[in-house]
Order: sequence, then C-alpha cells, then structure tokens
Amino acid sequence: MLRIIGLMSGTSLDGVDAAWVETDGERVGQFGPTLTLPYDPALRRDLRRLLELAPSLSPEDAFLLDCTARLTERHAAAVARVAQEAARADLPEAELIGFHGQTILHRPTRDGSNERGFTWQIGDARALARDTGLSVAFDFRSADVAAGGQGAPLVPIAHAALAAGLPKPLAVLNLGGVANVTYLGADGALVAFDTGPANGPLDDWAKRSLGRDYDKDGNLALAGQADGTVLGRLIAHPYLAQLPPKSLDRLDFDRALREAGAHMLSPHDGAATLVAFAAVCVAAAARHFPEPPMQWLVGGGGRRNPAMMRALTATLSEPVRPVEVAGWNGDALEAQCFAVLAARTARGLPISFPSTTGAPHAMLGGQVLGGLL
Repeated sequence: MLRIIGLMSGTSLDGVDAAWVETDGERVGQFGPTLTLPYDPALRRDLRRLLELAPSLSPEDAFLLDCTARLTERHAAAVARVAQEAARADLPEAELIGFHGQTILHRPTRDGSNERGFTWQIGDARALARDTGLSVAFDFRSADVAAGGQGAPLVPIAHAALAAGLPKPLAVLNLGGVANVTYLGADGALVAFDTGPANGPLDDWAKRSLGRDYDKDGNLALAGQADGTVLGRLIAHPYLAQLPPKSLDRLDFDRALREAGAHMLSPHDGAATLVAFAAVCVAAAARHFPEPPMQWLVGGGGRRNPAMMRALTATLSEPVRPVEVAGWNGDALEAQCFAVLAARTARGLPISFPSTTGAPHAMLGGQVLGGLL
C-alpha cells in the first residue's frame, strides 16, 4: 500500500482539502489526519475572476500565473500541515501527493458536437513536488477528455472502494459548486455524472445579494420561498433530460439563471429557488439509475446546508443522509478519493470508464512526477 496525501480544491473555491490515506487504489488500509485550509479572500476573489476570464486567457497570462503560484503555495502548506499531524499520530511519512488542482474551465465534448473537448486545471505540480519533496500525481482529467470522455466525475471508482461493505444499490451525492452522483448497483454497476448546479450559484447569489461568501446555515434560503415561475423555467433546461454521461462547468447555468429571471428575485426567494432547483436536478438524475437506490449518502459542503438537505429529503423518495452515517468524513471525502486515484495512477489502474465519463473504454489517467515510479 502507498501512503498518500490527497488534495482537492473544488468548484466552491473555498479552500483546499487535504487527507492522509493508506491505499493501493482498490481498497483503503487506513485513514489518517485531514484538514481544510481556507483560501484567503483575495485568492478566492481572484480564482472566481479566473473562471470568467479563462475562455480568453493564454497560459502565459500574468494574472493566471500569479494565481497559479498562490494556489500551489496553499496546497503545499496543506501538505505540510497534514504531514505534521500524521507524524504526531506516528503514521508513516507520505510518499505521494494526489493533486487535482483548481478547475477554471471545463468544456467536454457535447452530444452532436464536432468540437474537441477541453478541460483546464491550474496548479504547478513541479513546484509542489519541489516544495514538499514528494512525488506528485496530477493531470487526472485531460486524457479522458482528449479521448472524447467528459473528464468528470472521476471519484466514482474511489466511492466504489469506500462503499465495498455497504448495502446496495446506493447513491453517493457530492454537493460542491456543481453536484455529482455515483450510483453503485448490487450487481457491480457503476454509473456517475454531474446532476446540475449546487453550491456554486448559491454562493454567488449570497455574495451579490448580501456580500456573504455563502448561505451560512441555509438562513437565506430557509427565510424565502422558491419562485414557481423561475423554477419552472429552470426545470425545462435540456441538461436535466440529457442522458449520461454528462458533466458541467461551474458557470454553465449562469446564463440560464439570468434568462429565467432569477436575478429579479429577493435575496431570500432567490436563494430558496436555487436550493429547490438543485434538489430537482438530483431527483431528475435518479431517472437515469438502473433501479432506485436504497439511500442517498450526501457529501460536500452542501450537506451542511439545512435548506439543501431539507429540499433533497422533500424531493427524493429514498432516505437522504450525510456520509457520516457510513463512517465517512464528508469534509475530506473528495481529498481522500483523489488519494485513491493517485494510487491507481501510480499503479497503472484505470480511473475513468464508459459508464462514468463516457470514455471509449476503461482509461488510465494522470501523470506522476518524482521518484516514486
């Protein structure tokens, strides 16, 4: 087994999650310390700006390079902190980092399109390897996208490893900036895709409306009422009916939200409408499962939003529970999953599949820098 520090900076742009994991990519031997290292407000603001600028940026853009350097430094700090905690717990030193980086643009091939897909994650793997002295597995998505896959979601095979002993069929829902789901069948079926927007639009709404980084404790949404007219327009979005595999960029629904009139709502009603739409997207996703799941295990920051969890409970027929009921750490889950993916990359095992990303076949992904291989 390999000792790995997995890193994840998701579409919510709130910080970097880090987790020490012992794994061979097929099973997990031991979990170690975890942490979340928040981004400072200036970095979070600049990363949000990068999302808007990314379609027109060149890799040599000075603003992009500055953000990349600051982001990488934050990841290196997270590695150092986790390594210190692992040492205090008498755990072996890590030998590999699973480094996802920060997605600033995700444009996979769409159905019926002849355009080649594209995905862009920033982060300097060489600088991270140099600063930490560890090998680094990185660039997990580009090979899949180049082969015609969606490049997302990648964590389903890690979910399968974590859920090996749980009753199935099971749905594992991650509520990040974008929501994605993994369906694990009793017969070994593995189906995964992005369901729709989740925390991303809600965070942006809280920032624009009240200057807050997010809807703390769901207070905005719980004080409002979902607008039926706006919600009806959003539900008609073709993405909900599109067959998987499918994936989203964080900003893919921004135009749809404006056209639906969401910007005309009060702060509270707008938040309530966004939460209701996220739940409807998840319910629509369930239509693509081979059979209904026995339960939904929910991870990501959205599981801490009471409004989001209430909306899911009201919308879905099956029990909706945070991943902690399965003994998982919902704050560190995606970082732990990227540790599993790093192990699979180091061992030459596939990380994406036709039923998860639409790849033409089970595909290897990622590269490894350093002396591990």
